[in-house]
Amino acid sequence: MRYVSTRGEAPHVGFLDAVLAGLAPDGGLYAPETWPLLSETEIAAFAGRPYAEVAADILAHFAGETIARADLLEMANDAYAGFTHDAVAPLRQLGPGSWLLELFHGPTLAFKDIAMQLVARLYEHALKAKGQTLTVVCATSGDTGGAAVEALGGAKGVRVVVLFPDGKISDVQRRFITTSARANVRAIAIDGTFDDCQAIVKGLFQAQGFPQAVNLSGVNSINWARIAAQVVYYVTAAVALGAPARPIAFCVPTGNFGDAFSGFVAHRMGVPIEKIVVATNANDIVARAVETGRYARGPVVATQTPAMDIQVSSNFERLYFEAVEREGLEVARTMRAFAETGAVQLPPKALKTIRALFSGVAVSEADTSRAIVSTFHATGQLIDPHTAVGVAAAERVRIHARTPMVVLATAHPAKFPDAVKAAAGAAPPRPRSVEALAKKAERIDKLPADLEAVKAYVRAFAEA
Repeated sequence: MRYVSTRGEAPHVGFLDAVLAGLAPDGGLYAPETWPLLSETEIAAFAGRPYAEVAADILAHFAGETIARADLLEMANDAYAGFTHDAVAPLRQLGPGSWLLELFHGPTLAFKDIAMQLVARLYEHALKAKGQTLTVVCATSGDTGGAAVEALGGAKGVRVVVLFPDGKISDVQRRFITTSARANVRAIAIDGTFDDCQAIVKGLFQAQGFPQAVNLSGVNSINWARIAAQVVYYVTAAVALGAPARPIAFCVPTGNFGDAFSGFVAHRMGVPIEKIVVATNANDIVARAVETGRYARGPVVATQTPAMDIQVSSNFERLYFEAVEREGLEVARTMRAFAETGAVQLPPKALKTIRALFSGVAVSEADTSRAIVSTFHATGQLIDPHTAVGVAAAERVRIHARTPMVVLATAHPAKFPDAVKAAAGAAPPRPRSVEALAKKAERIDKLPADLEAVKAYVRAFAEA
């Protein structure tokens, strides 16, 4: 299995090289040269199997001969051994035909753990084979950073630098990032938005000679391994609800579009997904693109769902690459135009291709709060605001009556206790991991939203 850049101007690479690099040297994102396909027999055979076994099988399709399946299974078993639910990503029924896919049973209580724990093992495997060290730089809107610190803190041969927007994530999210005592971890509060953090990380990758000087990699959803690892829970959920004999629909709260694109990948591999609803908050760049054909950024609006306060969704580039039939030069042209002007119009044929699978729904702050309340009253279950965006959006989309709708529950409500209590009048229970955070000291460095300042910081850390 070889990997190509969405912008068509970078050499093809193998799986481990794509994982270690993160971003392609031409500024594009890696995608498989060809899509692996699962037969109906293969999909049906996943039923009832342990999550780690399914993960090893799915990852084997993307790794090819690079990693033995036995090694992938060992990594997956190790990655998910500490999750608090044996199913790793269990389904919970909300009502007739309506389900939550709980993705928050990992160490930092968010869906990012499911991919990050596996990516950490892939890093260690690759670095051991190549005899290298790595500097991982991560921009986070809240959850990716904590998951990266938990997974990579103490990892051999890996240095971790997390950039987060100062004052724009929840206290629990911040503490998962800043309370690590590991010597290989640094946390930087950036005076700006998540989009500023993300732009800085992309700038580091594109700075002449810098990626090579510090052996740079990234674990945002720009990294293909993150996408591949997230495909697994689409497969397990679909099979549990009747696939391949029965189609499934998913509603995905999204900011950077990586989780939603993983659903697209599952669909391309043969999982019978009828519809993927892209659920956004007021920062609705992706929902607007799907519904109107205009991909245009605006000012970032602060909401009760900070992990979705994003106006530049990196993984939309991967979807656009597929929608324009993998014309890398067209993707490069469009992404340059978007960077320069902040807006592009999607070609009609590409938009039609996207709409065949995706719908976009933007959810207001009031509707987010109402979804928390209504879910609590109907089921006794508290959900976090991001999941509530998905619940509210799912209610607006019409699908076949016999098709189950699965909303991705992306975080535990204890990560956003103030918003949950304000809406529902009840505070979510605090897991032990959250209780422990309050007793730990924080380590934070503060920097302006300036590429050169961050570059100097990362270089000094890498050379220390």
